[in-house]
Order: sequence, then C-alpha cells, then structure tokens
Amino acid sequence: MITDVVESPKERLADIVRQARPDAQVRPCSPLEAERMRTGVDRLAQALANQEKVYGVTQGFGPLVAYAAAASDTDQGSGLIAHLGSGQGQPLSPEVCRLVMWIRLNSMRLGHSAVSPEFWDRVAELWNRGFTPVIPRDGTVSASGDLQPLAHAALALAGEGEAWSRDASGDWRVRPSADVLAALGAEAVTWRARQALSFVNGTSVSLAVTLLNHREVLRLARAVAALTARAVTLLGASPQAYHPGVGHVRGQTGQMVGARWIREGLPAGHRRDPARPLQEPYSLRCAPQVIGAVVDQLSVLEDILVREAVGCTDNPVYYEGEFLHAGNFHAMPVGLASDQIGLCLQQIAFLAERQLALLCLPETNGGRPPMLTPMPGSGSGLAGVQLSATSFVSRIRQLVYPASLTALPSNGLNQDHVPMALNGANAVSDAVEQAWLVVGSLAVAVTQFAALAGHTGDDDGVWAELARVSPPLAADRPLASEVRAARDVLARLATELIESEEESADAGYGA
Repeated sequence: MITDVVESPKERLADIVRQARPDAQVRPCSPLEAERMRTGVDRLAQALANQEKVYGVTQGFGPLVAYAAAASDTDQGSGLIAHLGSGQGQPLSPEVCRLVMWIRLNSMRLGHSAVSPEFWDRVAELWNRGFTPVIPRDGTVSASGDLQPLAHAALALAGEGEAWSRDASGDWRVRPSADVLAALGAEAVTWRARQALSFVNGTSVSLAVTLLNHREVLRLARAVAALTARAVTLLGASPQAYHPGVGHVRGQTGQMVGARWIREGLPAGHRRDPARPLQEPYSLRCAPQVIGAVVDQLSVLEDILVREAVGCTDNPVYYEGEFLHAGNFHAMPVGLASDQIGLCLQQIAFLAERQLALLCLPETNGGRPPMLTPMPGSGSGLAGVQLSATSFVSRIRQLVYPASLTALPSNGLNQDHVPMALNGANAVSDAVEQAWLVVGSLAVAVTQFAALAGHTGDDDGVWAELARVSPPLAADRPLASEVRAARDVLARLATELIESEEESADAGYGA
C-alpha cells in the first residue's frame, strides 16, 4: 500500500559527503538489491517482447518521444550520451565528481531503473578502483536531470572523454579517460539505451555540489561563532546575549545551538566590562539569532537533500510490475534547497563583515584606533581589508540570487518548467569562496585588535596561531596573504569543532 508518509532517511549528510573521498568504497549490492534490479530487467524484457512503448528504449528522447528509437540498443544508448556531450566550462572538482558517481550508483541499485546488477557491479568496481570522470560545470538546466554533465561522465566511462588521475603524491590532473582506463586494465563501458538513460536522468551533479555547499555553510557558521566569541572576549562585551535562557524562552533550536557555540568560546567567568554598553550592536548581540536561523535552515534542508541522495532519480521508474513515465529527474527539490543555502551563506558573510566593521570603528571598538592601525594618519591599518570584505559580500549577493528565478523553457514544449539547479549550486559554490575570505578578513581584524589591546601574551591554540599568521602591524603592509592564511586556520578549526561534536553526539543539531 502506498501512503503519503515517508520515513526520514537514516543516513546523515555528513556521512554522504564522505563518499567523495578518494579512498571511499561503495558497498556491493545485497542479494535483495540484486534481485530487485533483475526483476526490473526481466520486466523490461517482457515489455519489449510485448511491443509495449518504453521511453528512451523503444521511443526517442525528449520531444522526439513520438518517434521510434534506433534499431540497435547500443546505438540508441551511445547516441543519447553523444548528443548530450555539450557541456562547457571548468571541470567540477574531483571531490564533486566522486560524489556524483556514488549518488548515481545509489540511485540505480534501488531496483527502479531496470539496470542489471552485472552492469552496476562493473561501474561500481571502476569507481572503487578510483576511476573519476571529468565533469564540466556548465550547460544543464537540471530538468531531465543534469543531462549534460552526466553525459560527460558517461562518455568518460566509455573511454571517449576525460578522467581525473591521482598521482602518488595525491595531486589530481586531467587525462584522456581511455588512458586512465588502460592504466587500470579496465575496458570501456558500452552504453545500452536503458543503462544510458538511467545514468544521465538524475539530479546527481547539482545534488553533489549542493551537498558540499551545505557542509561549507555549516563550517562557515561555526567559524563565525568562534570569531564572535573571540570578539566578545576581547571587547569585554556582555555575555547575556548568549545565555541559555534567551534561547529557551524563544524555543528555536538553532538559536540555542548558535548561543552554545559562542559560549563555548568564552573564557570561564567572562563578565561585561562596565565601559561597554548594556546592549551591543546587533552584529554581536543578535549573532545567535542569525547563526541559529542558518543552522535551523540547514537542518531542514539536510533532510530534503539526504532523501534525494538515497532515493531514485530517473525516468521512467519501475515500480511493482510497471514502468511509470513521470518526472523524477526534475531537480527542483535540489534547486530550491540550493537557493536557500545561498541565502543562508549571505547572512553568515554579512554578519562577519559587520563584526569586522565594528572592530574597525572607534565608536564601537572601545576607543581603539580607527582601522586598527597603531599609527592613524601615517598608517591605514585594515582599511584595505575592510574595503575588500565589503566587495566580497557584494559579490556574494550577486552570486546567490535564486537561480530558480532565472528559468527559461527549453527542449521544445517538453522541458517547459526547469529548475536551473546546477547553475545555482555552482554560483553558491563560488560564493562560498568569497565568504571564507570575509571570515579570513574578520580573523585578521580580531588578531590585530588583540595585539592593540595587549591580549596576545596569554593566548594559545588557534588564537596564538593567528597571531603568528598576522603579527602586529608596525607599519602598513599587504595583508592579502594573511587573510588567506587566517581563512585556512578558521576553516580547519571549524572542521575540527563540527566533527568533534558529531562524533560525541552522533545526532544532528542538538542544543
């Protein structure tokens, strides 16, 4: 019996993104999975014997569905991936390409794609041995799946495209896929119609990028929480805004998490300096509300994205004895999730930029010199860093404009409603890089403030590392490299904090 209620997936997003690692291994199909896959294959053979019409197998693709398919099953399959080989642009990272393949294999193993377990085993073995196709980032509307990027992955498996090759030092480079297959002692894949269609008719590319973006925004939120705590400590700002009771009376889980993250970074017994105002500007006082709202959104979006990763995105789908012609390749769940992740990202970057401005302004930094220069007038301190951070936030806002609002109909009257999910995910990925530069800028500001306030002598851990990365300003100097180095320090800290919490709690986003 089919119901409208679906259980939440047991997997976590953090576990899924680990499948992007070079040494990750996809588990073999279980006997039950192999049986389900073979049942679909047998039913497809019966449909063909009965001269039933099956999209992409007996019929053409897209708006050409009214026309008969090629007489040769392999001609039909190879023609599909050939005509879709129109992607352009820079290749997606090896990490993304690895995750794309894992998601695609997971979709096909569920038994709804009429793909044989033998074929699945062959592709899975290549993936387990490290074969990683090169996938270009541009050129799909993500409607009938991420057709073009996945077609390029299929072409690589067929020995006609390019693949990533990892050398002994762990560095990746692009090589002809035929050479990579030969080095593995593996034969190229021959694509039959149903196999080819099941591979390209999925949301796996936009999904892979969005999953990794989700993880990055969580890391950014954690990094800004740590920097907020450092700023509160150095300024002597009131800790009341982070008291557990504030979140308790409102009842928002994310807010309670954000406040806890900040409290964990405050020294024991921290109290407000009487020289500080009772209520700080919003960039400090409302940090739990901003960070918490992002955490709550990420929590909701995680469930949507994990469902997509563990479900079947294909068309048609085999279900209980029949082939259902529908639209499970449409990436709107991913597209809207990606758009929301982009908006969350902007809020975190904006918060960090405002805290940077607060530290640079004597009216809010406790009377320290403007732009945190020890020699106002002859020196300009962090003026350039703040200007660049402002530019980064502006660029982020341009990049995270919702891609779902930029849709254009395509493919005749067939793809008349499209999500543009990969376009959006790529833009958010670019915005992530800009956001980390804002975080690095704030980290440099916090470090320079600590030096001016004489707080560096007793620092240890990450703050001592930042002091080495960005020593006190004795004279103006180019700070671009210090911003990048500080960014890397905070990115590592955020990863360590998140992974430690996940390992100890092993359960989502607790308060």
